[in-house]
Amino acid sequence: MIRALLIDDEPLARQELALLLQHHDDIEVVAEASNAIDGLSKYHQHQPDLLFIDIQMPKVTGMEMVSMLDNSTLPHIVFVTAYDQYAIDAFANNATDYLLKPVSNERLAQTLARIRASSSAAVPTITEALTHLPCFSGKRLKVVDVADTEYVFSDLSGIHVASTDGSYHTHLTLKVLEQQGAFLRCHRQYLIQPSAIAEIVLQDGGCAEIITHSGKTVPVSRRYLKPLKQKFGFQ
Repeated sequence: MIRALLIDDEPLARQELALLLQHHDDIEVVAEASNAIDGLSKYHQHQPDLLFIDIQMPKVTGMEMVSMLDNSTLPHIVFVTAYDQYAIDAFANNATDYLLKPVSNERLAQTLARIRASSSAAVPTITEALTHLPCFSGKRLKVVDVADTEYVFSDLSGIHVASTDGSYHTHLTLKVLEQQGAFLRCHRQYLIQPSAIAEIVLQDGGCAEIITHSGKTVPVSRRYLKPLKQKFGFQ
């Protein structure tokens, strides 16, 4: 059984695609989402084998959302959109396939046949640059610009994003955020935004502490101190 997640801000489009998928006994739609932030949450909750995702959605596009996923565990990605000009970008991002709306049963069948023939569920490597982070605080959803983020850290309650206007949680992992290149690892539990660094205060024992432009402190472990210093031209 291939488990699928549908993400599209148009309810009718999701409904039509779900109806088409009902004709394929080996496809199970495990969840639907109306935006990328909710879709990211349901992706982590259900861990689908197949992701149908619209490209043009408010706040976070489909390609941006896929770039937030761990490359080592990606499912099959099928971008669905009404605009054929995105086809080149979709395949540049190694999508399994690209469907134009309205999706026909014949074209969908071709896509599913390609997926069934694949020997592995984890296939593409997405290269879309990460520009903002999908975050939440209670029932409040927030899209935080990477440029406004000072640091990210993990603890027992999850992954925290410290931005210039507050602190939020995110479903993204530290591994994904580090892979995207927008943050530097400074500690096993901390990533720092390079532009947020005002000072690096050296400490006894080979450790250090970062002082951000807003006056916050971030720990630096011995393991990451040397590459952090070299990033800014220090020996």
